[in-house]
Amino acid sequence: MSSLAKNYKRRNLSFSKGRGSFLYTKGGTKFLDFVQGIAVNSLGHANPSLVKAINKQSNKLWHVSNSFKIPEGEELARKLTSKTFAGAVIFQNSGAEATEAAIKVARRYFYSIGQSKKNRILCIKNSFHGRTIAAINASGSKKMTEGFGPKVGGFDHFEFGNHVELKKKITNKTAAIMIEPIMGEGGIKVIPTWCLKEIRKICDKKKILLILDEVQCGIGRSGKFFSYEYANIKPDIVPIAKGIGGGFPIGAVLMTKKVSNAMVPGTHGSTFGGNPLAMSVGNAVMDEIFKKGFLSRVKSNSRYFISELNKIKNKFPKIIKEIRGVGLILGIQLHHDQTKFIDDLLKNKLLTIRAGENVIRILPPLNVSKKEIDMALKIINKVCNSYKN
Repeated sequence: MSSLAKNYKRRNLSFSKGRGSFLYTKGGTKFLDFVQGIAVNSLGHANPSLVKAINKQSNKLWHVSNSFKIPEGEELARKLTSKTFAGAVIFQNSGAEATEAAIKVARRYFYSIGQSKKNRILCIKNSFHGRTIAAINASGSKKMTEGFGPKVGGFDHFEFGNHVELKKKITNKTAAIMIEPIMGEGGIKVIPTWCLKEIRKICDKKKILLILDEVQCGIGRSGKFFSYEYANIKPDIVPIAKGIGGGFPIGAVLMTKKVSNAMVPGTHGSTFGGNPLAMSVGNAVMDEIFKKGFLSRVKSNSRYFISELNKIKNKFPKIIKEIRGVGLILGIQLHHDQTKFIDDLLKNKLLTIRAGENVIRILPPLNVSKKEIDMALKIINKVCNSYKN
């Protein structure tokens, strides 16, 4: 009998070790892991560079208070700002914390310039921004907020793709629009480039902030460091997590220098956020992702993977409805419930995870090999073939 609360529906399966794209049970059974902790292990399991970094730092210093300077955090912040739109960074421990910080930053910015009534955040209905009380209310999902009342105010919602409704929902109290450029939990729904450009224009016209939640789709997952880069726009605030730690809990909120000026001492804090151990891992992840050719390999592997998945879709049109995604955040939308399909992939030693709209999420490590992609394709084809009759 487990002493853990039952807030997760866990499979009766556990692992004793991982290497790269693979997980191994205690008995030695090998699984191809295309979940990777839900886009967390950006460089796979037990990556040598990350192991070296964490071992080196663990022998020096794990944690100090943010009352003191933390050189490892200063270094990671410099790397992030030098490669992105951002002028400043606040480190956190998770995606939900980063989203919460993003909401606080947006509201605090308008407070700091004498517009405290501008404090509402406009989000896509049934989006996903984390599981804290504020984040579930930001999602606009009845399922996520059920049983956690009273409702937290300050959030408005519009339907995915409905720009007419979006414009109508903006009032003189709107502080920011917050969206995921690629909706992961929502079914690997990619916000089109034209749409992101239009939303940026709306924000500029209405003098409100644009928050782009890149917790799941950022840090190279799309083939660019941030997925919004495909639209050639610049946001005001970006919460990140998952891939930046390569498996170690790290979150952060990136913001423009102008917006960051509102975050004076005492406005936000985190006991563990930005500790030396986490920052050393984050620095190692950044060093790997920005090695010459790394992101171009993500793109080339993605093109191959998507092309081959579409061949399987065309072969089994009554099973697969659509192939979605960009980079290595991919989805297979089925015509029927995805539960059995995921179970059958598992039986064939391929790990995947569900998403909304009957989608199976495919999230390999960013350094996955073509040979490993072929292994996954073979299993997916095999499972589809078993349903033919």
